[in-house]
Amino acid sequence: MADDTHREAVQRAASLLAPAQSVLFVTGAGISADSGLPTYRGVGGLYDGEDAEEGLPIEVCLSGEMFRTRPAVTWKYMHEIGRACRGAEPNAAHRAIAALEAERERVWVLTQNVDGLHTAAGSKKLIAIHGDAHELACTRCSWSTRVTDYDAIGFGDDGVPRCPREGCGAIVRPAVILFGEMLPSRALETLYAQLDLGFDAVVSVGTTAVFPYIAAPIQLARAKGKATIEINPGTSEISSLVDVHLRLGAAEAMTQLRAAMTP
Repeated sequence: MADDTHREAVQRAASLLAPAQSVLFVTGAGISADSGLPTYRGVGGLYDGEDAEEGLPIEVCLSGEMFRTRPAVTWKYMHEIGRACRGAEPNAAHRAIAALEAERERVWVLTQNVDGLHTAAGSKKLIAIHGDAHELACTRCSWSTRVTDYDAIGFGDDGVPRCPREGCGAIVRPAVILFGEMLPSRALETLYAQLDLGFDAVVSVGTTAVFPYIAAPIQLARAKGKATIEINPGTSEISSLVDVHLRLGAAEAMTQLRAAMTP
């Protein structure tokens, strides 16, 4: 019975998605779970239900305030997250979304993830609203670089990496939005511009949609009578709003959707 329910839901979702020429995919940690990345609390489950060693919530350790006052603490946990995510590759869900971008008139991705896997899969119309952990930038000068492994950048005795540019030596930070920091204005402007254009369909993949800017695209699409789909094994803030809720993992759901839309 469960399999029949899944098949019916996939067929219904495919019938909504197949004619859509403009699609927004809103993705969260769940889409990268099939790549071996943890869906940890806050920045992701590595610390689900537990505080950090310092006795502080992980959200405090990974906050903008902590980075300003005790950058070594923030870098300690960014480095730990980096090790947990080392070697991760895009999975079938990332690749399916990138393929749809190449096939349809206008396909965008709004992602909360900082793992860079959408970029690696080939998505170009991407709004990485929380940044990209692989991008590093000096906090003083214009130096920046891209790395695949934090172990390659070198940490000083004070536990933080520093700018290699001669005469600088300021602390380097990952180009991610830490807790308590403002979202990037350029990314928000792009998001609002695309939402103003509207989408034939909005698909939420692997996110609990607790942030207003993540739930808003589904809410707007529903208000305009456009197709809405959620891919999430569990229940989220938007589950009661969507036309179809696929209770499947991201890779399995996107693989089945692609197959169902293939003539």
